[in-house]
Amino acid sequence: MKKRVLLAFFCMVLLAGLLAGCGSKNVVVSNQDENQVKFNLTFFGNKNEPENVTVIEEIITGFMDENPDTRLSYESLKGTDYFEALEKRMAAGKGDDIFMVNHDTALSLGENGQLADLSQLNCISSYSDSMISQMEENGKILWVPTTVSAFGLYCNEELLKEYGQEIPDNLAEWEQVCQFFKEQGITPIIANNDISIKTLAIAVGFDLVYHEDRQKELFAKINKNEELLSTYLRPGFLLAKRFIDRGYVDAEKALKTEKTSDDLEEFVKGESPFMLTGGWAAGRVKNMNSKLNFTVVPYPARKDGSVLVVNADTRLSVNEGSANKEQALKFVEYFTREDSIQKFADNQSSFSPLKQGQPSSTEEIQPLVECYQSGRTVIGSDSLLELPIWEITAEAAQKLLSGETVDTIMTWMDEQQRMK
Repeated sequence: MKKRVLLAFFCMVLLAGLLAGCGSKNVVVSNQDENQVKFNLTFFGNKNEPENVTVIEEIITGFMDENPDTRLSYESLKGTDYFEALEKRMAAGKGDDIFMVNHDTALSLGENGQLADLSQLNCISSYSDSMISQMEENGKILWVPTTVSAFGLYCNEELLKEYGQEIPDNLAEWEQVCQFFKEQGITPIIANNDISIKTLAIAVGFDLVYHEDRQKELFAKINKNEELLSTYLRPGFLLAKRFIDRGYVDAEKALKTEKTSDDLEEFVKGESPFMLTGGWAAGRVKNMNSKLNFTVVPYPARKDGSVLVVNADTRLSVNEGSANKEQALKFVEYFTREDSIQKFADNQSSFSPLKQGQPSSTEEIQPLVECYQSGRTVIGSDSLLELPIWEITAEAAQKLLSGETVDTIMTWMDEQQRMK
């Protein structure tokens, strides 16, 4: 029987609610001939926007076409709810066969021995050297990326032109343009309560470290508590605090603004010159307002230029305790084929992690492509760092938006580091 993939939205039933909490769900299921199916796999992820699920649906369908004995269903939750649900499911022994992880969850699940070793997959040799350095640890590979995401400054070109301003190329120019709009009664930068502030702080804090190729040495010292994470992130949070104090960012509003959701809705109104968020949302912004003329550039946060924050992203892992581990590994192998990854990366307005991969063709993010290829990048959640930096910096950003001082936040950050 021909396979048909269905997309449905529903709230979790009571049992699932106990494990994950109630929320908007996408489930992709196959309407296959029951007599053919020998393996039923579940795939849990945090990509639940319709355009993202459509591509995942296509990849799943292709896999099942090649493997008629396997049925694979995809379920998703958005944002931080997803990672909380993932941790709860795994702790309760209810983990899915395949799931998406980030830096922090890969650390905790890996330490608990819950992630299968992927190092023998044929796809590994296709990854770029920089990605292999992120993936490999003690001879094992516990996750594989399907994209390299980037974070950028969204610039409303029409609004800038209307007021006689230009897209900034460095920090002085960025602050000058922000000050101009503030004097016009316009809050210049739309920020969210998660990735906006923390990626800016990471960009400023680690720019020189990466430029001098000292990250391996430094992160080893931070892991041993011989260096403090706060020493490097303080300048970035001080810059963010300056932006808040000068009115370039509305802290009270940002604290309530959800990433790649509320912030996008605000930006597409066309009333703000800048927005700090993931470059992967460029396609969504375009779809939300096709008349909006915008571009996404690296953070103009350096005295003499810009820096791009990137992450090995949409990371796939296999449950070590899966009853169908071999089939799950087979699916990950399929998902990481060059054609699948290219399709997915282009959909995500992101870069391919493969040696021969091409960046997304999305017009608005081409300035990010140029910076990425030039190598002026900082990894937002570097796997060499054995701290949950994504979680720590997110909470630090929320503390800053709530009005806490940078000194207090850095002291708290030191405490978090010592506890790990």
